[in-house]
Amino acid sequence: GGGPVVPEKAVRFSFTIMSVSVLADGEEEEVTIFTEPKPNSELSCKPLCLTFVDESDHETLTSILWPIVEERNAMKESRLILPIGGLLRSFRFHFRGTGYDEKMVREMEGLEASGSTYICTLCDSTRAEASQNMVLHSITRSHEENLDRYEIWRTNPFSESAEELRERVKGVSAKPFMETHPTLDALHCDIGNATEFYKIFQDEIGEVYEKVNPSREERRSWRAALDKQLRNKMKLKPVMRMNGNYARRLMTMEAA
Repeated sequence: GGGPVVPEKAVRFSFTIMSVSVLADGEEEEVTIFTEPKPNSELSCKPLCLTFVDESDHETLTSILWPIVEERNAMKESRLILPIGGLLRSFRFHFRGTGYDEKMVREMEGLEASGSTYICTLCDSTRAEASQNMVLHSITRSHEENLDRYEIWRTNPFSESAEELRERVKGVSAKPFMETHPTLDALHCDIGNATEFYKIFQDEIGEVYEKVNPSREERRSWRAALDKQLRNKMKLKPVMRMNGNYARRLMTMEAA
């Protein structure tokens, strides 16, 4: 037909009851009485929305998911009262947004795309900073902070240049519309872990445990041997700076 092109991607938005906790009268700590053993099962994971849309299409995605976000926010502020055992019980809802890949997190939290200088969805590291410190990083970004940074990006209260403003907001370029729970599924983490794997593989090739102070030339030969093996076995060409695709391939069983 002559209608609009249907995107080749689909977004499935679902929910799972992960746990139920009880707070007894006079007690300070909750007791968990139910935990979902298989949160990804079709029996427990109920779809709210399934739509053909590319997650990079901000306008379409937000218009589809916005009613769900509004309903979720309303549920956070309300109570569910159910009769159980002849008594009325009051329940509150706590939501945790998980299961999003990096591209979806960037879209929902208003961050620049994955090619951004600001490489991480968990912290403010730039690519240059991350390349110097790939292992030691912590979760410093938050939904509230991203909202504050968007307001700064939108209003430019300090009358800064575009580059200065971008530096101040650390890669926030759109209004965050849904809070995501930070998990260690971030490009920064993948690259950090793979960098350590790469070093360990070199040490194994050179049997470093038998040597006290290997020379720079020895280490260089170990690296060349590893690069040759990865190229022949996995078709992985040597890279000057670790990237996400290389990192994820390096941490597979095939590489080991």
